Amino acid sequence: MKLLIIDDEPHIREMMRLTLEAAGDQIDEAASGEEGLAQFIKAMDYDVVLLDQKMPGIDGLQTLKRIRERAPAACVVMVTAFASIELAVDAMKLGATDFLRKPMTPETLRGAVAAALANRSQSPAKRPVALAERPTPPIETLTLNGFHILRIESAAAAPGEHAFRVTHFPDGTEVTVIVAISPEALGRVARLTNRNLQPHGAFWRSQAERRLSTELWTEGRTPESGRLTVEDVTREDIDVAAAWTSD
Repeated sequence: MKLLIIDDEPHIREMMRLTLEAAGDQIDEAASGEEGLAQFIKAMDYDVVLLDQKMPGIDGLQTLKRIRERAPAACVVMVTAFASIELAVDAMKLGATDFLRKPMTPETLRGAVAAALANRSQSPAKRPVALAERPTPPIETLTLNGFHILRIESAAAAPGEHAFRVTHFPDGTEVTVIVAISPEALGRVARLTNRNLQPHGAFWRSQAERRLSTELWTEGRTPESGRLTVEDVTREDIDVAAAWTSD
């Protein structure tokens, strides 16, 4: 594969280059968003771009936006030490294929590249599709830090619990994780919004996926028990729940 690393920290670029070259990949480097964008436009044949978020000049999100304007199908993995789930969502909205957290290990780096390529290979070819021809959207998936998350129906999940299949790349290990909604979280939302949002509904499903994503992001692995719990919700989540229009 041919990859482009865009990062202003020389030691990070070197670590990433050595890790990926050991796997037989061809690596180009750029020390800024401007340099990386120019290199990308000149070559236009990279399988994956590894793009740092925090850089002087144009930052990672700006560089991502310009890359996607030039090449809508580009496979871009955002890399940052200053990350949050919200930033990951913003990057995904701009077209990032995956999100990788610093500091990283060689395993998580290779996993994020493999997950991004797998996610791209599963995407349909980008072509205009008439509204009547559009298939029903699949169950949501998310790639994050070398993990691919798929929401599933599972006999192991009790009513009000949410099941996800988590695939770890590059080894392809699959684990089912059940995320439960605690009575305390349900009660807090009901008390502060005067709304009885059902634990099996869309609002709590989104909270369950966020809880799982945060676990994978901070711990770099699935929970040993295969289970997590949404214990509480933030003030921002309460505002979302108060305005929630479907369930």
